[in-house]
Amino acid sequence: MKASFAVSLLLATSLPFAAVRAQDVTYPPGVTKEIDEAIKRGLDWLARNQGTDGCWRNSGGYGSYPAAMTGLAGMAMIAGGSTPTRGKYYESVRRAVAFLKKNADGGSGVISVPSEEGRSMYGHGFATLFLASVFGMEEDVKEQEKLKRVLDKAVSLISSAQSSAGGWIYTPDSGGDEGSVTVTQIQALRACRMSGIVVDKKTIDRAVDYIKKCQNGDGSIRYSLNSGGEGRPAITAAGVAVLYNAGMYDDQPFVDKAVQYCKKSIQVTVDNTGHHFYTHLYWSQALFQRGGSDWTDYYAKKSSWLLKQQKKDGSWEGDGVGSVYGTAIALTLLQLPYSYAPIYQR
Repeated sequence: MKASFAVSLLLATSLPFAAVRAQDVTYPPGVTKEIDEAIKRGLDWLARNQGTDGCWRNSGGYGSYPAAMTGLAGMAMIAGGSTPTRGKYYESVRRAVAFLKKNADGGSGVISVPSEEGRSMYGHGFATLFLASVFGMEEDVKEQEKLKRVLDKAVSLISSAQSSAGGWIYTPDSGGDEGSVTVTQIQALRACRMSGIVVDKKTIDRAVDYIKKCQNGDGSIRYSLNSGGEGRPAITAAGVAVLYNAGMYDDQPFVDKAVQYCKKSIQVTVDNTGHHFYTHLYWSQALFQRGGSDWTDYYAKKSSWLLKQQKKDGSWEGDGVGSVYGTAIALTLLQLPYSYAPIYQR
């Protein structure tokens, strides 16, 4: 499962987006012309709906969460082959980077808009993931230095906010932990390490150990270490994805048990989790890492379903959270075969 980072980065940074796609006489395995066109409509929708300040804000009933939404939408742009300097949507990527850098607290290091994000660690995690992903793509040395300073502080904030049990919770000073915030921080740290930002391996090791301790006998991963009770498919799928990111694969019994639980518990075209888009944001990554028939069969079914759910304007509504959220996740999933985003590569 080693990433073809050099090849993908070369494609993403040396050719305009349109030129890359134009040379794809045959699409990546699983991708069809219809899927590619749906992706383009989705990316166009994101570009049209980016705020004048460079961010995306959620329009659903869960709050605006500009840092989180900008991180998610920015990742969708990267997954489409755009960078801060090249590609059809390079201006959108660059403006998103500028927004997040502007809202990175110079003291604490947290990346958030406090007046709009009561649970700052979600936004911090997704924003850090995005900024780490563009760090190696930035061609301007001065801009790269600025990004490094932001990322160094972002990593320091994540490390200091880790609970004694090894996880994270909604705000950096709460001292607690739960699964969904924890997986977000693990993936952000992994992206930072991949881009050359110094991350203490012990922080990631403690986090991975936290996920392992949250596993039930049936392979599922529960909400938090002390919550007890049944595991949750969405958290389990996210756990598998970040365990793969951390270099732990199916030869580890606890990973295989989690995978088998997800196969039994997650439906591809029916929301049986209450968090369908969130679940498949991570389950798709996990299956893409696995490859083989698991991924091929899944992608064929999931992409067909997503094409039916896409609105005429190019957007998707996700989990009742909002269109930015749904569109960013749908695009991330559909674009996995292109392997432009380093964190999602095999």
